[in-house]
Amino acid sequence: MYLSLLLFWWPGKTEYGPRTKGGHLPEYKDNGFTHCILFNLSFFLGSTQVGDLLGYQGWYSLSIIFDNYSGTIGALNVFGLSFCSLLYVKGIYFPSGPDHVGGAGPKRRTGIKGICSDYFWGMELYPRFFDLDVKKFVNCRFSMTYWMLSGISFAVYSYNKNTKAGKTGWHAVDPGVLLAAISQFVYLVKFFWWEIGYMRSIDIIVDRAGFYETWGCLVWVPTIYTCHSRILATTDSGLSWPVALVIFGVGMVGVLLNFWADDQRQYFRAQNGNCLIWGQQPRFIECTYTTKDYKTGATKSHKSLLLASGWWGIARHLQYFFELMAAWSWVLLANPWKNGFLTTMYAMFLTFLLIDRASRDQEKCLAKYGDGYREYMALVPYKIIPGVF
Repeated sequence: MYLSLLLFWWPGKTEYGPRTKGGHLPEYKDNGFTHCILFNLSFFLGSTQVGDLLGYQGWYSLSIIFDNYSGTIGALNVFGLSFCSLLYVKGIYFPSGPDHVGGAGPKRRTGIKGICSDYFWGMELYPRFFDLDVKKFVNCRFSMTYWMLSGISFAVYSYNKNTKAGKTGWHAVDPGVLLAAISQFVYLVKFFWWEIGYMRSIDIIVDRAGFYETWGCLVWVPTIYTCHSRILATTDSGLSWPVALVIFGVGMVGVLLNFWADDQRQYFRAQNGNCLIWGQQPRFIECTYTTKDYKTGATKSHKSLLLASGWWGIARHLQYFFELMAAWSWVLLANPWKNGFLTTMYAMFLTFLLIDRASRDQEKCLAKYGDGYREYMALVPYKIIPGVF
């Protein structure tokens, strides 16, 4: 976390998130990919495995995340619950910007039930400490980095365990745990390349920073998102290399298509619609929405373009389907038929999460854009899977 903090202020292009109801325009440095490169270099170069290859003494084994997993999760629980309490108090007395409970957000509730609700859902939409954006730091720089490196760490633990059991060479490498680690690593490199796109997603622009989101990223992500890999590290997949490579290939197709879809929309927005999508002029709906200054009451009108071409003309959230392709491939690499139902925890959770998120996004956009979004829904009627949902 300290290293993430040092890299947080690395220079980068200034980008902006969507304007909030209170008129706030979130500002970010686009340096997520730099963080990804530097953090991975630091982690690998500090290890004994890389040190042995390059002729110096490292400080820890790459399996360190697995080796200290239980203690780490315990510490993160204590920190996460305390930090969410701090965010609750800060939201009452020292809010950042207009979009907080009692400001441009909902009315603050009283009583035990109200306090628990505000603690759970959060008090502020964009809390900051000394210009440190809490959501960007916790959601991206901590949780996604932990997830990225944990797969590698668990794979190294698996290899070390197998060599101690007398296996040598490639016989000590379990294809399931290795290929799941590589696929997840590529997926998360893609995430950091596209980090600014995530800062414009529903997780950031709708959900406030409370227990649900902040503790979720600090504890739920390291626990549930790594469950299949952690089980694999202590057992084995039982898969042959050909079978594992086919599953890996399907997952990688999902990762690449997910990136393509996200990049397509981001490019369209950056060009303000003046571009080609799949070689043709894009179809889009121009919508208007208003924001209100919660102090003065003044309203201001803004415009947004909703892309209805390319992947975004097939379904409104086809990128979710591609993401689920990757998630279920990681589960299959853990071989749930051999290793049990717990290996499916992440993919099951993500399936329900994305279905719910698509519905919440529709409600948000209908409230924000009104008839403009209804027109968009008529052009692109399906949420995730064409002809199904």
